[in-house]
Amino acid sequence: MKSVCASLLASVALLCAASPAVTQTLMTYDSVGVWDILVDPTIGNGCLINAVFEDGSDVRIGFAPDTGNGYLLAMNEAWGDIEEGTMYPISMDVDGSVYNGEGKGIYIDGMPGVDIEFDSADFLLDVATKQTLTLSSEAGEVMSIDLTDTMAALDAAIACQEAQG
Repeated sequence: MKSVCASLLASVALLCAASPAVTQTLMTYDSVGVWDILVDPTIGNGCLINAVFEDGSDVRIGFAPDTGNGYLLAMNEAWGDIEEGTMYPISMDVDGSVYNGEGKGIYIDGMPGVDIEFDSADFLLDVATKQTLTLSSEAGEVMSIDLTDTMAALDAAIACQEAQG
């Protein structure tokens, strides 16, 4: 586990998020548990993990090599009042470790969501090693997902990114 964590931290330093493009043109690379490992050619062949959860939330965590950052993109049909381009204060709780950020309102193929940029190795490590990620807005909790298999999926996304050259 230590080598995987070290690999994640090293990769974050090189790769961590910008906004993913508003498109569904993603190429399949692999899958791990509930997560698909995909490549987004619109952001310099950035690799990401993507899963759809029981509550309808579609979650992506990925790398944008053209900017050197990471991103968490969460979408859900139930979030219809999102305004594209508007910045929303977001709290990301990973088993009690809370990270505050801003999510930019976005629509992908008509589905509303927020795109949250991050450059925190601690956040990525928590997502990889802990059990539950909960997103909250000023109105309260909007999503809670199980992070099972996330470390293995992020490790596969790092391998994917390295394969992109």
